[in-house]
Amino acid sequence: MKLVHRQTRAILWEGEDDSVHVALSTAVASGANLEGADLTGADLRNAVLTGAVLRGANLEGADLTGADLRNAALTGAVLRDAVLRDADLRNAVLRDADLRNAVLRDAVLRNAVLRDAVLSGADLSNADLRNAVLRDAVLTGADLSSAVLRGADLRNAVLTGADLEGADLRGADLTGAVLRDAVLTGAVLRNAVLDGADLTGAVLTGAVLV
Repeated sequence: MKLVHRQTRAILWEGEDDSVHVALSTAVASGANLEGADLTGADLRNAVLTGAVLRGANLEGADLTGADLRNAALTGAVLRDAVLRDADLRNAVLRDADLRNAVLRDAVLRNAVLRDAVLSGADLSNADLRNAVLRDAVLTGADLSSAVLRGADLRNAVLTGADLEGADLRGADLTGAVLRDAVLTGAVLRNAVLDGADLTGAVLTGAVLV
């Protein structure tokens, strides 16, 4: 496997697939900048990438199940179809990231920054998104069932057709959010801010609003 810079095509590392963990861990530990790296389809299960600089990196289809990405810089990264189940992304910055159809089930994204990120069709069920910033993010058709979004910033987010059944949205800011045809069955919206939110066609059966 080669670790290649997306723009310059320079080879950052080359070796056996099973040693990519060591290469990346060493690079992160040494403060190496992996911006723009091509890690398409890489097996990074349980990888320790705390504080990694992966801005603009291509991680499409990569398996990051259980990976430690706390404080990682992933602005503009491509994580389309990537698997991040049980991954720890606390305080990670994923602004403008492409997470279409990514699997983030049971992931921890507390205080993560996902402003302007695209998460259409992503699986965020049971994810911990407490105080996460999802302002202007696109979550069309995303699965957020049973997700914890307490105190999350969802201003102007697009959640058309999203599944928020049983989600905890206490204190979340949904000002100007688009929730057309969203499913909010049993969701808890106590103290949530819904000023200017579009709830046309939304299902609110059993939702707690006060």
